Amino acid sequence: MNQFKLKALAALLPCSLLFNVAQAAPLSLGASVIYAESPYRGGQDRYIPVPVINYEGENFWFRSLQGGYYLWKDPQNQLSLTLAGSPQQYDPGDNDLGDMKHLDKRRMTLMGGATYRHTADWGIVRTALLGDVLNNSNGIIWDLTYLYRFEMGDFSVTPGIGAMWNSANQNRYYYGVSGHESARTGIDRYDPDDSWSPYLELSASYQISPQWNASVIGRYTRFDSEIKDSPMVDKSGQATLWTGISYTF
Repeated sequence: MNQFKLKALAALLPCSLLFNVAQAAPLSLGASVIYAESPYRGGQDRYIPVPVINYEGENFWFRSLQGGYYLWKDPQNQLSLTLAGSPQQYDPGDNDLGDMKHLDKRRMTLMGGATYRHTADWGIVRTALLGDVLNNSNGIIWDLTYLYRFEMGDFSVTPGIGAMWNSANQNRYYYGVSGHESARTGIDRYDPDDSWSPYLELSASYQISPQWNASVIGRYTRFDSEIKDSPMVDKSGQATLWTGISYTF
């Protein structure tokens, strides 16, 4: 697997871009590509192909890298229990720098919790509270976003603003440097606390035909100092972009 695939997120997906702005159609299939900027020193930016598999049922839903069960669903409110893949990882074997090659591997994980979405004339509020269920990071993330959709015939644009909270365990697993790693690599030991990272999001969708739809979702996250100050990190923020095309049955 690639060294850094996408953060829910948090953003993140884990779920950063995984909480789609648009409601999923009953069944849509397609293809997409994610561009993920690596936050790590010596890390490689990645282009990751991801299948589009969206299903919207009365009780269950599935959207590419996440799925859930509705506890509450009406035209304005959707509350669900959710499982989401968190494809963030760090593979030292893929790094170009000698000291970074000797750090421990950080693994991908599965996040579980609850997501909620409220739609009104004044905009959309979207939030998710998810925790690691595989005991890799033992971390928790909380994502909170406000969006407003502009409709122009078959074309729509939805800007948004939000923030991602990472628990201390989440940050220590993906951005911390233990004493053993420091002694082995010469990289300073680092023990981050929890963090709030704000972001801007923009999505656009074009209905090519009644069945075909093309979309793009972009996000820029400004790292909190707890992440930015890590000796593993050499950027003040991260850009991600998701482009795709799908067919609705």
